[in-house]
Amino acid sequence: MAVNVQVILREDVPKLGKTGEIVRVRRGFARNYLVPQALGVLATRGNVRQVEHEKVSALARASKLRKDAETRRTEIEGLSIEVSKQAGEEGKLFGSVTTKEIAELLETHGQKVDRRTILLDSPIRELGDHEIKIKLAPDVLANFKIRVVEQRAQ
Repeated sequence: MAVNVQVILREDVPKLGKTGEIVRVRRGFARNYLVPQALGVLATRGNVRQVEHEKVSALARASKLRKDAETRRTEIEGLSIEVSKQAGEEGKLFGSVTTKEIAELLETHGQKVDRRTILLDSPIRELGDHEIKIKLAPDVLANFKIRVVEQRAQ
């Protein structure tokens, strides 16, 4: 005779539910797995109130982050960056322009961006204009152009 209990999930649990949801599970599963692994807490009145408060706080933080990201997007999309590299025949670069280099170039223009947020399928290996995407927030992408020109011999 298994008795079910209600648990508030603290993290996403595959095939069970998402963070903040109240789910009904067997008492042993809650006692032996969910609670010790900090994946959930028993759904008492106090815990439910606390989770609701955390949801409101998280929504406010997410809203502020999105607003800041929107502001940064307009600043970044106004940029047009030029970088010079040595190139061989047919416009092929000796080396490449990487996300690290792009992040450094953006920083010289007053935009500090983590290189891991720069979405580049592969490093840039050709001369010309290239469209770069940066993920500023989960649902905010900024696009800007980078022009790779041939470095002049000195």
